[in-house]
Amino acid sequence: MKLYDKKTYDFVAEVERSIAADTKKADEIAFLNQEKVLAAFLEHGVGQRHFAQTNGYGYDDIGRDTLGKVFADVFGAEAAIVSPQIVSGTHALTAALFGLLRPGDRLLSVSGEPYDTLKEAITGKGIGSLADYGVRYDSVALKDGKFDFDAIRREMETGVKVVFVGRSRGYEWRDALSVDEIGQLCKFVKDVDKDVIVMCDNCYGEFVDVKEPTQVGADIMAGSLIKNPGGGIAPTGGYICGKRDVVEQASFRLTSPSIGAEVGSYAYGYREFYQGFFMAPHVVVQAIKTSMLFGAAFDRLGYETMPKPGAVCRDIIRSIKFGSESELTEFVRAVQYSSPVDGNVTPFAWDMPGYGDKVIMAAGTFVAGASIELSADSPIREPYIGYLQGGITYEHGKIALLNCLTRLNAVK
Repeated sequence: MKLYDKKTYDFVAEVERSIAADTKKADEIAFLNQEKVLAAFLEHGVGQRHFAQTNGYGYDDIGRDTLGKVFADVFGAEAAIVSPQIVSGTHALTAALFGLLRPGDRLLSVSGEPYDTLKEAITGKGIGSLADYGVRYDSVALKDGKFDFDAIRREMETGVKVVFVGRSRGYEWRDALSVDEIGQLCKFVKDVDKDVIVMCDNCYGEFVDVKEPTQVGADIMAGSLIKNPGGGIAPTGGYICGKRDVVEQASFRLTSPSIGAEVGSYAYGYREFYQGFFMAPHVVVQAIKTSMLFGAAFDRLGYETMPKPGAVCRDIIRSIKFGSESELTEFVRAVQYSSPVDGNVTPFAWDMPGYGDKVIMAAGTFVAGASIELSADSPIREPYIGYLQGGITYEHGKIALLNCLTRLNAVK
């Protein structure tokens, strides 16, 4: 059943034509990333034997171990842990941080405050956070959306063990950081103190560029498999990759200091993780083109969007400023009503664990909470910014845009 009229369709078709050059560039990035992924599969001889289920301790699990090698190769890292036992991006990042930091060490976030759930893992009280274990924490805000190198240097002069950077925007009105900018940060940090570890939250950024943070100097990065690198197929999981010694430290926290990454079975088999990673470059470009279309359409209708139309997308998220709770709510609900799963459900804002504000979320996804699939969410706070992400097919993204514009009565 069509929920939009011809006037809205014609408007979106015109917007679509106006961004053709930008979407072509995105397709070229996807092609280069697909070459890298295929090369890694061939290099490691991926075969049916790697998909088999395992049980018990999972010693010498060839599917698990080879999947890690494929990820490491594609992301230009020395080692990688790819595990269905990692439940989210926050879990992957937390395991890495707890593996690297000891009581009395200092963590410095240089892209402002981390995402809400990770901030709690760092500074929460009485929950087993890093702060509870005596790890010190400070942050440096971005300056006009860029690293404030002078402030970072001043903070590093008083001693830092790990410098943390979030590639994506969280719930902030800013653009994501580019891989080149993260590379500049890595060089700066190492010039100040070569022993400081640079860690990157890579959620929402994989395969958006032809490079990843570990290819430009980051010591370690982590993310979720129900975001970009799972390709809309992986049912759960996360990854940690980077320098071999720092990944090993993370593995001791993920399992046990005595065994690290040598154990971990999966009784359901690994095919979906391999297939999802193989599909990821193509799926990510579907999300990028969906973001471009939403951004150009809402910009033309007078809304502020981030990134700006014509600008390079540095992650799969599109921020749209609505200015009122009612309009934001209607937008999120329109995304839900355009979803293939639970499309008849009406979202309401609620107190989600780990968030400081009520959050409204549209997530009619095949994999629960998978933000590589088309979804939208926002904290209920001024200036009422909607955060759209994902889209495993561009066609679905276009239909959702048509429905959103119609429900908002945006095309006059």
